[in-house]
Amino acid sequence: MNCYCGNNKTYNECCEIFHINHGITATAEQLMRSRYSAFVLANGDYLMATHHTSTRPIKEKKAIVKWAKSVQWIRLEIIESSKGSKEDNEGTVTFNAYFFENGKVDVINEKSAFVKENNCWFYIGLSK
Repeated sequence: MNCYCGNNKTYNECCEIFHINHGITATAEQLMRSRYSAFVLANGDYLMATHHTSTRPIKEKKAIVKWAKSVQWIRLEIIESSKGSKEDNEGTVTFNAYFFENGKVDVINEKSAFVKENNCWFYIGLSK
C-alpha cells in the first residue's frame, strides 16, 4: 500500500521516518506530505512539533485531532512547490487535500508557507 501522502513508497518507507525523527525533512514538500499523513493518523503531537512556534495553535490541538479523526481522508494532491529545496530557507507548497465529511467529499485548497530554521523545516501557515 502506498503512503498516505501519495508517494509510491509504503508509509514505513516514507512519512513514518519523518514522524519518528520529529519532522526532519530535506524539503518543504516532504514536510507538507508528512503533515498530511499526520492528519490522516490524527497525530497531533507531530502537527504541533512541525508548526512554527510563531504560529503554532497549541490551544487548538485537541480540536484539530478531534476533527482529523472525524473525517475520512481520501488523498493529497500537490499542485505546485516553489523554493523549499535543501538549499532554500523558505518555500511554499500548493495542495488539495480531499476528505469525506458529513456524507460528501470536500477539499482543502491551500498555499502553505514553510521556513527552515536550524536546518529543520516548519509550517508557518497560509502563504500571502
